[in-house]
Amino acid sequence: MEKLLSFLDTNRDRYLTELTELLAIPSVSSQASHKPDMDRCAQWIARHAGSLGMNNVQIMPTPGHSIVYCDWLHAPDAPTVLIYGHYDVQPVDPLNLWETPPFEAAVRGENLYARGASDDKGQLFVHLKSIEAYLKIHGTLPVNIKMILEGEEEIGSENLDNFVKDHTDMLKADLVLISDSSMYAKGVPSICYGLRGLSYVEIEVTGPDHDLHSGSFGGSVHNPIQALCEMIASLHDKNGKVTIKDFYADVLPLSKLERDEFKKLKHSDKTYAKELGVKELYGEKGYSTLERLWVRPTLECNGIWGGYIDEGTKTVLPSKAFAKVSCRIVPNQSSTKISKLLEKHLKSIAPKTVDVKVRFLHGGEPAITPIGSPGVRAAVIALEKGFGKKPVYQREGGSIPIVVQFKKLLGIDTVLLGFGLPDENAHSPNEFLNLENFYGGIRTSAHFLDELPALWKNRSKKKTKK
Repeated sequence: MEKLLSFLDTNRDRYLTELTELLAIPSVSSQASHKPDMDRCAQWIARHAGSLGMNNVQIMPTPGHSIVYCDWLHAPDAPTVLIYGHYDVQPVDPLNLWETPPFEAAVRGENLYARGASDDKGQLFVHLKSIEAYLKIHGTLPVNIKMILEGEEEIGSENLDNFVKDHTDMLKADLVLISDSSMYAKGVPSICYGLRGLSYVEIEVTGPDHDLHSGSFGGSVHNPIQALCEMIASLHDKNGKVTIKDFYADVLPLSKLERDEFKKLKHSDKTYAKELGVKELYGEKGYSTLERLWVRPTLECNGIWGGYIDEGTKTVLPSKAFAKVSCRIVPNQSSTKISKLLEKHLKSIAPKTVDVKVRFLHGGEPAITPIGSPGVRAAVIALEKGFGKKPVYQREGGSIPIVVQFKKLLGIDTVLLGFGLPDENAHSPNEFLNLENFYGGIRTSAHFLDELPALWKNRSKKKTKK
């Protein structure tokens, strides 16, 4: 590793130049005007991967934007790692808030500013550079590698599921490695091992069969907006606990190891509240803020509307009221089950004065990779070697749907090895990638590839003994 790490250090300036070239391509997947740029970006990545020594490089079309695939499969006794990333980026609006042009990467202080710097071009580039170093220095890799880089992550990965279903043999691997997330804090390398899922519904409450004059009929008819608000308000008790029967039935308790690891994290409720601009935090009593963010399910009203909301006045008693409600669910919970429980509960508490319909809009399952798995253990060792300090364990309150799909369709777990920062302005003006995280990420990726084979082999031995 000494010679390889020296190579990485010597080539830091070149890596930055190459990444700047990639970031200059405005691969905005959501805007039709950038379709040529999307194609150009896929071609750039394919060319670059081939120049590094990757094999079977293909630009594979989908009904939307193309997927870039490549592999290196010459380590017969080693595990196969499927590396996933995306080359598309978010729109740059509002442009006037950018300090420098979004597709002209600029170094300011210790950060590299550009759209896609962290999400996700900079992070996927980390692995390309560690692969390059191995092939340049040793002519081989310690593991087998497959890479799948898509161009539709920022617009919901509409065609990715079908692509994976149609290419399960090609994508067969032992684990997935994704770098498209953030560390816990600056200077705190961390390993994310769990994600929450999502259950999203729309509620429709109907009272009279048409809008009524509030003067002529007010006081004789239950206003659907009032009825809906009363129902939503009742979904939590005074302690912040969701009141739906069996809502928590399948929630797995936090292990002592996890709880101890969370306690090691530097977190201040007072500082967190100030950053969010609220006077005081709110949530389910009996759990820390980090536990409520990462390992407890939630129910939130995301929007509510009905009646007259335009300029001026209109004294109307509306016929209908609507709300959108999302539940963040945790490992062992099911989005389908939670949606059905929510629908059953809403209909049971609905007053007889109104009718209630619940429409299921979207669902995604939670995911967790065991802390003791070879992939997570390799990542922990690699982070310590790459950044010079022991990493912390964390979960993520949001969802990454492809992680669940890889588990469902390919039967493999995902290691989330993120090198971004919580304040990196992803999806906002002045997105940046911390350069120390970039270079540390390349070192970490190299150590991960080096550490995984032995840990994977020991795993196989343990299974044999059992």
